Amino acid sequence: MIRLFAAIPVPLDIAEGLTRRQQGLPRARWRPVEAMHITLRFFGEVSEATAADLDSQLAGVTVPPFEVSLDNVGMFGEGDHMRAVWAGVPENEMLNRLALKCENAAKRVGLKPEKRLYRPHVTLAYLQGSPPDRIAAWLQGHNLLRSPPWRVTEFSLYSSWLDSTKGLSSGGRYDVERTYPLS
Repeated sequence: MIRLFAAIPVPLDIAEGLTRRQQGLPRARWRPVEAMHITLRFFGEVSEATAADLDSQLAGVTVPPFEVSLDNVGMFGEGDHMRAVWAGVPENEMLNRLALKCENAAKRVGLKPEKRLYRPHVTLAYLQGSPPDRIAAWLQGHNLLRSPPWRVTEFSLYSSWLDSTKGLSSGGRYDVERTYPLS
């Protein structure tokens, strides 16, 4: 079994700019530059055979290159269950189209449909008991986040390897399994 997701990597200069915001939240597990991405579809644990079929399906995805940017910050969770802070992605028709094509590829290989609404973002930190007032202050202090646009010319299939000592909240390590050019 292998844990997979499709995503767009964040360019190094944009990711480095995001790391300058990674401070001021106690007990936050900040994401490293190489882990910053915009998820298109999380596939979860799949067999090697399903992974190979998924790779074939993703290789057939066609979407023209497009531009994307980051805008604002937010969080997942509420109250004592705040799980992550993120940089948001403004509404983008081409990004939504690419995410839908990844969803359709998942369905064609027999994976269950994603039930959650697609909310593109870049996870900046996983939270483990950070005080809510500090989270609110961090969000307020970074709510004007804006990145320059960048051109998306490819997306990748990533494997995700969790740190067994830290679980899901650590984010784990991501390896690029295959990259697909947009055309």
